[in-house]
Amino acid sequence: MAGSHSVRIKYCTQCRWMMRSAWMAQEVLTTFESELSEVTLAPGSGGVFEVHVDGQLIWSRSEQGRFPDIKELKQLVRDRVAPDRDLGHTDRKAEEDGSAKAT
Repeated sequence: MAGSHSVRIKYCTQCRWMMRSAWMAQEVLTTFESELSEVTLAPGSGGVFEVHVDGQLIWSRSEQGRFPDIKELKQLVRDRVAPDRDLGHTDRKAEEDGSAKAT
């Protein structure tokens, strides 16, 4: 049964960011398939890359100055649609990963 949340990714067609956006949409949909009712891609222009969850902006390339890592994006979506959900290895802190490798 599908959830009730929606994700919208607005991307710049002039910049050819459709494939990046489609990949991110696929990753989000695969991770949150039971929480989401839809993931949509919205073509735009002018260097836009924005991600909205339930109409609320969670990422803006113009504000952040970069694209999100897929790990970041999944965490931001999770915080809105399933805040108590553990994302497994995606939730590990950099310090934990570093200390595990050092031993």
